[in-house]
Amino acid sequence: MSQLLAEGYDISIQANHLVVKRIPYVNAERQIKYGMLVTVLRLQNDVTLPPDDHTIYFVGEYPCDANGQPIEAIRNGPERTSIGNLTTDHRFSAKPQPSGKYDDFHHKIVTYAALLSGPAQTIDPGVKPNPGGFIPAEEDDDSVFLYLDTASPRAEITAVTAKLERKKVVIVGLGGTGCYVLDFVAKTPVEEVHLYDDDTFEQHNAFRAPGAASGDELSANSTKVAYLAGIYCKMRRGIVAHPERVGASNIEELRDADFVFLCIDDGPSKGLIIAKLEEFGVSFVDAGMGLFLEDGALGGILRTTTSTPTMRDHVRDGKRISLSKDEGENEYERNIQVADLNALNAIMAVMKWKKLWGFYIDLEREHHSTYTIDGNEMTNEDCE
Repeated sequence: MSQLLAEGYDISIQANHLVVKRIPYVNAERQIKYGMLVTVLRLQNDVTLPPDDHTIYFVGEYPCDANGQPIEAIRNGPERTSIGNLTTDHRFSAKPQPSGKYDDFHHKIVTYAALLSGPAQTIDPGVKPNPGGFIPAEEDDDSVFLYLDTASPRAEITAVTAKLERKKVVIVGLGGTGCYVLDFVAKTPVEEVHLYDDDTFEQHNAFRAPGAASGDELSANSTKVAYLAGIYCKMRRGIVAHPERVGASNIEELRDADFVFLCIDDGPSKGLIIAKLEEFGVSFVDAGMGLFLEDGALGGILRTTTSTPTMRDHVRDGKRISLSKDEGENEYERNIQVADLNALNAIMAVMKWKKLWGFYIDLEREHHSTYTIDGNEMTNEDCE
């Protein structure tokens, strides 16, 4: 079925049946209409088995050739059958040659779709049974997304993407790096993404955040978390905005997190959060940048430091993550517009998170990585 999605077919599953919508056909008046193919699914431990029946149901008028004559070769009698909230109108029979059996559901659907849409394409070459385009999620779909994820099946990584199905991920700090972390995490099947930041989304923030804020949006004086939640709730459910900093009064809210991204530069606040996350047994990654201005150009280092229940000591010694209040002159704290570095730092953090859940290969099991701008040098340290 993932191949059907990747090829642009509009599919859904209802009452253990595969439903393929927007199939063009010709009716008796030589008009192009759109119907639905419906076939029983065979599943075993959530794995789709090859179809054991060569017939298929159809919702719509009886299909005809380009001259408006019924396609008798596939007629299997009118059959009105209730399937979920659908009622079928016809049943067709077309045995594939020479075996008489379909290899899989892709083979079956593509065969019937070609039989029905061929006459329609004779009248209008622009119509096709796999139009692609927007495919909304079904009302009873328990996915976090408001429309179907067609990217994973297109890349044939549906099973790999499923490894990221977690209950709760938290992003602390929605500045330049944090908002890019949100952009990447929001496109994964994490059930809830919690955002913590008490700052207002101001004009300078727009120059190092994903997308483009309008003047009206900037004038609204929204908090960062409210502005960003408003963007990503167009795509998915489960974006939870907390217009507050994480501190002693609310740190317990992170106890049940599956993972935390720390994207703040307040050392003392970070120290409290790190100590509590270790106590809670929660894995996290801390992202940071140290930039300098020299001879009219920027240089510096991007860093991600990961802490998991199996490896904490490298974080506790204070050498990897500074927990002091004053870290000295730091161009990043002056809000220099470096959206590309923010995005790269976020990418480093998100890739490490995905490695921990088995999405990416992780042979070194590094827990500290740095990228130096001059020389494009990447280093990995603190490996398990």
